[in-house]
This record gives sequence, structure tokens and C-alpha cells, in this order.
Amino acid sequence: MKKSSIPRRSFIRKNATLMAGLPLVSAVPGKMLFSESKKVKLGLIGTGGRGRGLMGTFLSTGGVEFTAICDIDQKALDLGQKVLADRKQPKVKEYLGEFAYKKLIDEANVDAVLIATPWDLHTPMSVYSMKGGVIAGCEVPIAYTMNECWELIETWEQTGTPCMQLENWSFRSDNLAILNMIRQGLFGTMTHAHCSYSHDCIDHWYFERGTGNTRWGAQFLVDHNRNQYPTHQQGPVMSWLDINNGDYYDSITSTASDPRSIYEFFERNFPDHPNGKKKYKQGDIVTTVVRTKKGKTIVINFDMQSPRPYDNRWTVQGTKGLYNEQRDALYLTGVSPNYHAWEDFPPYHEKYKHEWAKTSFGGHGGADGIMANQFVKSVQNNKPLPLHLYDGVLMAAIGPLSEMSISGNSVQIKVPDFTKGKWETRKDYFAPNK
Repeated sequence: MKKSSIPRRSFIRKNATLMAGLPLVSAVPGKMLFSESKKVKLGLIGTGGRGRGLMGTFLSTGGVEFTAICDIDQKALDLGQKVLADRKQPKVKEYLGEFAYKKLIDEANVDAVLIATPWDLHTPMSVYSMKGGVIAGCEVPIAYTMNECWELIETWEQTGTPCMQLENWSFRSDNLAILNMIRQGLFGTMTHAHCSYSHDCIDHWYFERGTGNTRWGAQFLVDHNRNQYPTHQQGPVMSWLDINNGDYYDSITSTASDPRSIYEFFERNFPDHPNGKKKYKQGDIVTTVVRTKKGKTIVINFDMQSPRPYDNRWTVQGTKGLYNEQRDALYLTGVSPNYHAWEDFPPYHEKYKHEWAKTSFGGHGGADGIMANQFVKSVQNNKPLPLHLYDGVLMAAIGPLSEMSISGNSVQIKVPDFTKGKWETRKDYFAPNK
């Protein structure tokens, strides 16, 4: 272990008991660990396409330097080094192999790691990072099973090491503007939201484009019937409806349509391919309905196999009006000029633009850059990470909870309280507009 990392990690472990008892803390309390001008040393675990995208975005903040990268594929590591070279950054230490991430966390001179690997590796890598005293930013979903959800929370409580799910849609400029409007009371008392992850991923995520051969995600469709990718939908909704700070999920029910799109995809494109003959559990469309402790409702859709354009279908409803992302419009009673008619949202977006969104860059409409900026600033200034681990785990838990409901013929499932009651007294913390 490099000498410069010892004080930081020792300080985290020394204060773990104190940190576990705090309802809101997700960064190390006490003395400053980094000056604002000092660059954060990052390690990247997973140098595939998403990992390299994150590398470029975080470098664009100007507040980081990468000191180590890790992957199971030498070609992916080479491409990671190329990203650095193209940015005129020095070549960094490489770790190659299935468990090489442990050596990176143990040995490399890093303040934090970014984890961009397949889903089933997210929790083991995040847990190992927390236990090693290294701040973690993990791609979505941060957990795949209920056991993993609890393991993450329990590890954070034991170690106090900050860990955040990198849910970038929480940081979209339009979603942050809606959050501002909600906090200023324009929509009244919030009552309902609808959200979806509707993205045709059959020919590039689950199976190779042009060949139909299996990619890493395909096995999940064979083994499970659930909301496979539940976080992008929920990210902004959780802050809009005060989930984890004033309200909490009480119960869910989930229903899945039959799996048809995968089979027809192979019939159209690769009629003799063995992947078209497999038995898939995953239904085409999963619809989950949440009821919160305070009586709000949320509809969460999953649709990643049907041929369709990308869509999130966010809607949020209050007692004074609603916002609809598909229409890019809203209606506010007593404010909108035409009675019960949609009003264009862009002028409101500009008027209520969040302070964070005034500097945006990178992928996903600039949301990646906003997220990276806030993550880096939090580490530099020893502040809570912009999204709490409570949020990441609850978002991810919709995956296994939806599977339980579907397997029980859409039975109602109670949602476990990962905060252990803290949601009742926790205050707004995400995206303060100061």
C-alpha cells in the first residue's frame, strides 16, 4: 500500500462506529482529506465501453487523475490506456485477471474507484472497496439480489466507507429543474409518479449485433423474470417524492407479459441460431406498482426486449399539476394560461435550472458530467456523496422484489427498510440548490 493512502484509510476505519450511527453521512467526517485544489486519485475497475466513457467524463472535470485500471481482458486495458494517451495523460498501472480488482484496491494509490463491470460483480467489488477503505462509485444496478442489498448496507455501517451508485439520470438537467419546482411548491403535494426504462437492447446488450451470439447479459434473461434494470427509471422519482427522506416504499406488486420479442427477433434475423431455441424466463414488459408509507403511488416499467425507440416516460403528479417528460410539457393549475391544456416545459426548465446543471458535459445529455463533477467535489471537500447508498440499494432492490412478486402470481411484497427507520427523520439532502 502506498504511503499516501494510509492516513485516509486508517481515518475511515477509526471513525466507522461513529459514521454508522449517523442517518445521513456518506462521506468521512472530521478533518479534510483532500484540499480543493488536489486531484482525486482514481482507479477504474472495468475498462469496457462504459468504463472508458466514465474515464473520459471524470477526466473532463479537471479534478482527477487515474492511477490504476483493471480488467479481465488485455485488449480492454489497452483501450483504457488509449483514452489516457488521447487525453495526454500518463500511462497507469494495469491489473489483469478475474480477482485483480482486489490487488488494485489493496495496492494502488487510489482515493476512490469507479466500478463498471457486469451486474453480478457490482456488489462484491463495492463491498471489497468499502472494506479496504476506498471510496466506491459503482455502475447500476449496484446489487442484484436481496442478500447483496443487505450486504452493502451492513458493510457501510461497519466500515463507514462512502459508496454511491452512479445513477446518472438523477442528474439530468430537466429532472433537477423539476426537483427545484417541486421543492418550491409549484406542483402542490406530490401524489404519484410513472417511470420506465424502455430501451431496445436485444441486439447489442444481450446478443451481439450482426451475429446473435451471446453477450454477458443474455444469461440473466434465461435465469430470471423481473425488472432487470430498475434504477434509471427511479433515480429522479425518488428525489421528487422524498423517498428515503420523509417517505419510503411500503409494498410492491409486479406483473410480467410473456416472453415473445426474443423469439421473434431470432426468427426474423437468425432463424437457425441456437439462441433462438433457448427457453427464456424474462417477460417482455414488467410493470411494478409501488405504494409508499405516506400513500403515494409509483408505476415502474421495464422494457428492454421490444423493438422500440428509447423512452423514459417520466410523469410526476401533484395536487396542483403535473409534468410529462414525453410531451416535454406540464400543467400547473392557476398558472398555466389555458385551462387543462399542456404548457411547454422548456421555459420552466430554463427558469428553474439547477445550479449543478450550469456546468454539464459528457454522455447522456450532460448528466454524466454533472454526476462526475459532484462526485469529485464531494471527495475533494470531504462532503457526503451526492447520492446516498440507501438510495442506490432501494432502487436496485426493485429487481429481486419484482421477481418475488411475479413468481408468486403478482403477489404483494413488503419492502424491507434498509434505513431502519431513519427515512422518517432524514431531511432533503440531494441536489441542494445553493
